[in-house]
Amino acid sequence: MNQTVQKAGSRAPTKSAAPRTNDPQRTMADIIEVATHEFSEKGLAGARIDVIAEAMRTSKRMIYYYFGSKEGLYIRVLEEAYRRIREIESGLHLEDLAPEDALRKLVGFTVDYQLANPDFIRLVMTENIHRGEFLAQSKAIHKLNVPAILAVREVYQRGVAAGVFRAGIDPVDLHMSISALSFFNTANRHTFALIFKRDMESPAAIVARRDSIIEMVVRFVRK
Repeated sequence: MNQTVQKAGSRAPTKSAAPRTNDPQRTMADIIEVATHEFSEKGLAGARIDVIAEAMRTSKRMIYYYFGSKEGLYIRVLEEAYRRIREIESGLHLEDLAPEDALRKLVGFTVDYQLANPDFIRLVMTENIHRGEFLAQSKAIHKLNVPAILAVREVYQRGVAAGVFRAGIDPVDLHMSISALSFFNTANRHTFALIFKRDMESPAAIVARRDSIIEMVVRFVRK
């Protein structure tokens, strides 16, 4: 299993070319990409628009033109982070698999994605520090996350109908459990490794933990 984990850095990455002002959608996407790193590394309070502008070789005024404010850019970064994971989830074709195989694939994907995308984890942690204040202002975030619950519900209900999953489990609660195990695996791996003197980052350790999370979820729902 190949894992590419983005390393932390002190500055946002510099784009190789100036923003394409004649292509607003591409320019906005490039700004969001750079801002994602800046916000994930420094949080909302510590992130600086001038650092993002410098990395983009553009002006702060241009960023404010597209996003209105630092908070507006931060909200768009959050929306894009959730959009990306949901878009990939939608391409898993879980409907083509038997219920237990589909659940295993969904859990494995969640573990893999969060491990490979620490920026996403840090953004979610930042927004929880703000008690969801900025996600609450998003007009898109609820619609972006509806498919995640629908996917879990569809797999679970098929399993119940096939007699392989036990009845009475709330799909939202099941989604929360999958997310919690995957999230902790990435968010707390450094502190956990130090406290308990465990190697959390070797290929063998990553595979073992991934398999353990999948097995826990499957045994929880299995009839």
